[in-house]
Amino acid sequence: MSRPALWSIPAGHAFLDEMARRWLADHGELSDGVILLPTRRAARGLSEAFLRATDGRPILLPRIAAVGAADEAALTLGGFALDLPPAMPQAQRLAALSRLVLALERASGTPTAGLDATWRLARELAALMDEAERAEVPLATALRATVPEELAAHWQKTLTFLAIATEQWPAILADAGLMDPVARQVRLLHAQAEAWEAAAPAFPVWMAGIAGGIPTVAHLARVVAALPKGAVILHGLDRAMADEVWDTLQHGHPQAGMQRLLGALGATRGDVRPWREGAAESGRAGLLARALLPAEALGSWREAAPLPLEGMFRLRAADQQQEALAIAAILRDAIETPAATAVLVTPDRALAARVVAELARFGITADDSAGEPLAESPPATLMRLIARAVADGLAPVPLLSMLKHPLAALGLSPGACRAAARALELACLRGPRPPSRLAGLREALSQSRSEDLLAPMLLDRLEEALRPLLLLVEGGQVQSPAVLLAALAEAAEAIATTENARGDRMLWSAEEGEALATMIAEALPALESLPDTDPRVLPGLLDALLEGQVVRGRRALRGLGEGGSIHPRIFIWGLLEARLQSADVIVLGGLVEGVWPPATDPGPWLSRRMRAEAGLPSPEEIIGQTAHDFVSVSCAAPTVILSAPRRLAGAPAVPARWLKRLEAMLAGGQLTLPEHPALDWARALDQPAGAPQPVAPPSPRPAVPLRPRRLSITEIETWLADPYAIHARHILRLKELDPLDQATDAADYGRLVHAGMQHFLKEAGADWRPDAPLRLRAAMEHALGDAKLRPALANWWRPRLVRIADWIASVETARRAGLSLTAIGAEIPGEWELRGPAGAFLLRGRADRIERRQDGSLGLIDYKTGTVPTEKRVREGHAPQLPLEAAMAAAGAFGPIFSGATAEMSYWRLRGGAEPGEVIEPVPDQAELAALIAQSETALLALIAAFDDPGKAYLARPHPGRAARDSGYGRLARMAEWAGVGEDPA
Repeated sequence: MSRPALWSIPAGHAFLDEMARRWLADHGELSDGVILLPTRRAARGLSEAFLRATDGRPILLPRIAAVGAADEAALTLGGFALDLPPAMPQAQRLAALSRLVLALERASGTPTAGLDATWRLARELAALMDEAERAEVPLATALRATVPEELAAHWQKTLTFLAIATEQWPAILADAGLMDPVARQVRLLHAQAEAWEAAAPAFPVWMAGIAGGIPTVAHLARVVAALPKGAVILHGLDRAMADEVWDTLQHGHPQAGMQRLLGALGATRGDVRPWREGAAESGRAGLLARALLPAEALGSWREAAPLPLEGMFRLRAADQQQEALAIAAILRDAIETPAATAVLVTPDRALAARVVAELARFGITADDSAGEPLAESPPATLMRLIARAVADGLAPVPLLSMLKHPLAALGLSPGACRAAARALELACLRGPRPPSRLAGLREALSQSRSEDLLAPMLLDRLEEALRPLLLLVEGGQVQSPAVLLAALAEAAEAIATTENARGDRMLWSAEEGEALATMIAEALPALESLPDTDPRVLPGLLDALLEGQVVRGRRALRGLGEGGSIHPRIFIWGLLEARLQSADVIVLGGLVEGVWPPATDPGPWLSRRMRAEAGLPSPEEIIGQTAHDFVSVSCAAPTVILSAPRRLAGAPAVPARWLKRLEAMLAGGQLTLPEHPALDWARALDQPAGAPQPVAPPSPRPAVPLRPRRLSITEIETWLADPYAIHARHILRLKELDPLDQATDAADYGRLVHAGMQHFLKEAGADWRPDAPLRLRAAMEHALGDAKLRPALANWWRPRLVRIADWIASVETARRAGLSLTAIGAEIPGEWELRGPAGAFLLRGRADRIERRQDGSLGLIDYKTGTVPTEKRVREGHAPQLPLEAAMAAAGAFGPIFSGATAEMSYWRLRGGAEPGEVIEPVPDQAELAALIAQSETALLALIAAFDDPGKAYLARPHPGRAARDSGYGRLARMAEWAGVGEDPA
């Protein structure tokens, strides 16, 4: 038997360029030939290598095809007859598998998951079936050979289902007259091998760059290696590894795939010929091979050997953002060398997106060959936002996200739609969430004081655009998923319609729009075969349909301005695209565990043991493949930078095991990888020129006529602790907007308690009757009903209000026994005019509760559902609310009925919890209380006089440690800058 034509190009050599030069040397410019490569990107790269080899002179190239995307057009079957059914479209396939999953759920009696979860399980099942096809394992037969009795109960059920599903699947395909896509590719490759076995082609056939032991590919490679003009060219085979080490390689080793491939070819390393005499591995390849030896061979680390580190650097960024900026700087620096190419290789798509964004600051648009997820493209994002907004009852955050999307117009110009959305936002979407759906929005809008006509106009247009979808989702009935998706697409077209263009032209244009339209067109007939579902599953179903769909090049192209173009020498590759490629500078980004290498997962259908018993490949094989990628890419450029951030998504990151191995070996030789200076470049990019200049605290001194002449009692405390807040609110007239979908907090709870007490006291007055406890409960329920809260929130607070009512009833009963009251006022407003150097000053206030007693004295009670001021703060004048109310009452500011000296001043802490309430009297002594009231009046007059001085500045929190009631203006004062802290203390 003749020796197979097996060759290996060593790691560290430009694989595709070596191939192109050798082809031209052996076959000239003969176009009658075939070269098979693993990926389309490698096929394009070889075409470019031919151009480099001929200095750009046009030639007729041989047929270059990708084994991973084989079809009849790419292969040369000659007269070999092959009549295969077409491949089943992906959506139709997943719908059919979803029906099987639903049948399993019904048969097992388990609650049916949402259709989105079912679709994802079907996708995982399809991936399992594809894996079995590639491994040429008859899955139905293999599953029957397992031992279900030895498995956990849930695995036994899963195994039974898989056996049934895989046995039924061939009949489903036959009824449809279709094939599984992977099964069809496998059959095509086998057919090509059989055709060449039957009649060897007269033209040369090369198969290059394959790795791993996929039986179909190995079969074709075995046939090609035996052809008279055939050659199988491997990449980076380690010929120097000891045989005893080679024979014991595990799945995670970079050479494990090569070992499996040679075994499948029936060959040994001795059968593989060197590509050309003297073409040895680079020193870097030897360094990495030594660092990644199996554990039992690590004794070689103690042997003296050169450790070549030329051109290798380490990048230790603090986090992903710093890593992205440093990588962008490296790529930008690399192209300063004429004709040099620079590449980022990473499986981390989030890192790739960050680097693309950072390159834009240098005016560079990179070629990101891995593409952009279709789900993140503008038209798909709009559809996802619409689905979420409708499913959430048009809640503020999803609604505004939809209305402010760049494609949203609702028959207006995009700018006019955005202006109307802002008007609606200010009118009724900020603060606590309004009632749900359009009716709730209209009710909230009618209760607002906004007179802007844009908001109601926008709601009218929104109702018209969403009507078909709202009828389906809000009807409360299950619906066909196909009908739901069609209604969503119709709503998206209506929302994308502008004043000058129809929505279909805006939504389905360009590559991403066409890809989305194709996906929906394929999904609609497939979804028709699925049972009706809850309409609220629509957002998850759309996400499941979009999962895995990619639009290539759109992230980069969208950023191009007029006349812009993708940079010809900067690239971003995924691991698949990087195989067999080379460049002048390569950055390996995201080298952390769980990213590169990825986390291994056997999937939801089979455990590791079940996979092994079925004869399926181990999930750990992907570790070996990515390890081979790591070594190959690290040797594919004169300059390579190995980058691993210290933190990933806010958590500490573990560097890739290969990095740790390499650093450990170097440490034994008292060496380390040199740090690349890109981190210093990244820091310098955002540093100001010269020394930093500290920002001085704001010190506004407006003219006295502009200063406020009327404030509320609660604002006096703010005036004392944070004068700048008074300046911003009353002089600059700035008001912090309420957050969207504001959580109902203690302040809202406090308003409920106050309203309940006001209802009760307004009706009961000073009388205390036996039925008062029941009337207190009824008053709290009345306040709860007036608030029109969501049912869940109302039910959450109702028990607390009942406990407060019962506690107040018990306290009131005890107080009234020894206290004679002639009048009680609730929420009493008052105004008190004082004189300052600049004229009259009006103090306004509203007392929670004032009691007039038989002896003419007054009692002041303040209800607190939150924090109660300490006795020390009250005595020192830092919490002046109640003392100032007492001073106002003494001056007659609350009217003649509640005019006089205050004998009692107390806080009622009303929590409604395990301890429903507590009475706190900070100054019980009458003489001390009178002195405190007089002191508060004096202090207020002094404060007015101080700020009537034009030289007095409104400083931001001039007293460190004194809490300010209103902290909303801390960011406006830029306290984080001048206070020397890392974040806003507000």
